[in-house]
Amino acid sequence: MELAQVRLLVTDFAACYRFYAEVLGLKPQSGSTGGPYEKFSPATGSAGIALQDRSMMAAVLGELGDTATGHRSLVVLRVDDLDTYCEQIASRGATLLHGPSPMTDRMRVAHLKDPEGNLVELQEWLLLRT
Repeated sequence: MELAQVRLLVTDFAACYRFYAEVLGLKPQSGSTGGPYEKFSPATGSAGIALQDRSMMAAVLGELGDTATGHRSLVVLRVDDLDTYCEQIASRGATLLHGPSPMTDRMRVAHLKDPEGNLVELQEWLLLRT
């Protein structure tokens, strides 16, 4: 089994597109700023994040509402230098909810939300498992 992507169902596609591309600095696959779908890739690693218009999936499944309630996802991104990355994204409009701070003796984390309220965790790995 291979993880292909994490897909977030969003209502304001354009705002989320801007957040993942311009604020977090992920690379869009096609440049489809208006949706209804776009996949983003980090500079390193193989997993990606995709956005899909919530109403499109609601039509497919016939069961999702137009808006989400509560936390429906947590996107986890690993960065090499958490402090520097947090400074960079804050200068581009991100608002940190927590951190950067230690989570365990192996990592430091920071948390923020995208425009739809999806939680994003940024991790800096201090020690690798042996």
